[in-house]
Amino acid sequence: MSLEKFDSLYQRAAERKGGVALLNLLLGEIQQDELVAELSDDRILSAFTKKVFQSGFIWRVVENKWANFEALFFDFDLTKVLMMPEEMQERKAADARIIRNFKKVKTIQANAQMMFEQAQSNNSGHKSFAEFLANWPSNNIIGLWDYLKKEGQRLGGNTGPYALRAIGKDTFLLTRDIEAYFRANKIIDGGLQSKKSLTAIQNSFNQWQSECDLSLSQLSRLVAFATGDNHVHAEL
Repeated sequence: MSLEKFDSLYQRAAERKGGVALLNLLLGEIQQDELVAELSDDRILSAFTKKVFQSGFIWRVVENKWANFEALFFDFDLTKVLMMPEEMQERKAADARIIRNFKKVKTIQANAQMMFEQAQSNNSGHKSFAEFLANWPSNNIIGLWDYLKKEGQRLGGNTGPYALRAIGKDTFLLTRDIEAYFRANKIIDGGLQSKKSLTAIQNSFNQWQSECDLSLSQLSRLVAFATGDNHVHAEL
């Protein structure tokens, strides 16, 4: 089946959400990748870690304890995190002020190592991991997902994309509504996270971006708004 045109997708979403003005409000602002480069790497490690702990858990519980995570892990300073011996990690993982999960705590140092190695790579051409993320092209955002999955720990599946969205990196998400859209339109028919499916979805977003001036995050919301049972109208 051929890919639906952007104009058709936009019109249907507008009808479901109460008009163009309300839809544009719901789509939000364009995420600007260049702003990601201005982040310090400790903020990126913090965001990655929060999403790792929120995965499969109640998000608000993690949010409520997050100040304790920051305090316990040196505000996610990469140098200090990388110097933690395993016995210190075990001790911190048992602290009742945070979510006590040693396997997830160990990802903090592992992901700090990934970030440090990328920033120090002679071939990267980037001064920081933040700059590395900022410069990754949106027309291959699934390549960045794959990098985080392979080089990081527990950043596969939806965790990596949600972490990227949290720091302002433009990316689409694979929510249930979005998956439903691509299956209903026979763009994908296999596993959602298969290379074939991800490539087909990326190509679809690339095509829509060539037809409009929306970012990936805005297009991601647009697909969700045009799909499923979410007919609830916003109010200006």
